[in-house]
Amino acid sequence: MPQQTLVLGIGNLLWADEGFGVRCVEALSQRYRPGPAVTFLDGGTQGLYLLPFLEQADRLIVFDAVDYGLKPGTLKIVEGDGVPAFLGARKMSLHQTGFQDVIATAKLMGYCPDELLLIGCQPEELEDFGGGLRDCVAAQIGPALEIALQRLAGWGVAMAEGRADSGLLADPSILRAAYESGRPGATEACRTGDARFFPKAG
Repeated sequence: MPQQTLVLGIGNLLWADEGFGVRCVEALSQRYRPGPAVTFLDGGTQGLYLLPFLEQADRLIVFDAVDYGLKPGTLKIVEGDGVPAFLGARKMSLHQTGFQDVIATAKLMGYCPDELLLIGCQPEELEDFGGGLRDCVAAQIGPALEIALQRLAGWGVAMAEGRADSGLLADPSILRAAYESGRPGATEACRTGDARFFPKAG
């Protein structure tokens, strides 16, 4: 039986650069059609609900926005045992805590993937509810995919051009193009809170 590979994007796309991982797996799925031993998954913020997918995987590639304390838009690779350790070292958001729990639980139960690769990007902006990726982060989607594709090739995983089955991916209404182009302008939607409750000057 061929080894099973899971390519996972995690994060909350509602908070600007937090959506980096989800947008990476989205872009990958729009360009490539995986074989039967490869699964593309938008993991969002599902936390422990991801356990069944890890149970079936021998290899795992994760795309995520990670606070490395580096220049915004910087890509950094973490592998093997460093993946859960790093995610636990800096908890940037609830979804990272949840994913650390997923890996820890999978290890405890004896079915964590043998090979782990985290492709992380340093975010620029997280405090923008409803916002899209900032330019420096969006520019790293292509390079992040290249890293993943090189690793897949190294594992002997062939990728055919085409589109993946959308069953485990985001609803079309929140794909990047629709989501970012449909956002109301700052004059129509307050970015910091409800203006009715702001104290009036003077």
